[in-house]
Amino acid sequence: MTTPAIGVLALQGDVREHLAALEAAGAAARAVRRPEELAEADGLVIPGGESTTISKLAVAFGLMEPLRERVRSGMPAYGSCAGMIMLADKILDPRSGQETVGGIDMIVRRNAFGRQNESFEAAVDVAGVEGGPVEGVFIRAPWVESTGADVEVLAVHDGHPVAVRQGSLLATAFHPELTGDHRVHRLFVETVRSAVR
Repeated sequence: MTTPAIGVLALQGDVREHLAALEAAGAAARAVRRPEELAEADGLVIPGGESTTISKLAVAFGLMEPLRERVRSGMPAYGSCAGMIMLADKILDPRSGQETVGGIDMIVRRNAFGRQNESFEAAVDVAGVEGGPVEGVFIRAPWVESTGADVEVLAVHDGHPVAVRQGSLLATAFHPELTGDHRVHRLFVETVRSAVR
């Protein structure tokens, strides 16, 4: 079984937790801060954090265009929380100058579930993840307002999609990397493994 090299975009956010979860799920995980590090990755995780900051830093570090190019050319990517926003083709309420990598035909709403003090945890049934619900940690989480025909909704909470997949792109509104449950990361590692065969 191949061990895919999966990068974690290490500009801001919960990078260390994703690196640990990917290693536990069977990947060779590495931090990505420069285009040449991105070029060596078989897949990429865009972590939770602050989507506006990640967007600005990606532009400043010369990563935004290489990210878009790799995603367009089929590199598997997984975004959690802010990463979901980064993989959306459109943000309903973007901050001034906020850009996305895009790739998933969806419109997302930032901070849809409320502010920091309204963060919560909930059991979420995710299609494709066996063994019962995952513990979803929602921190200033987005939700998906609408999706295109090619987007598969994997999980819903309070009537809103909170996990979606389009081809080899995966996104969750919640943070599985904070729970010690690596099943969502395993799902992504398998996606990357299939793509590099």
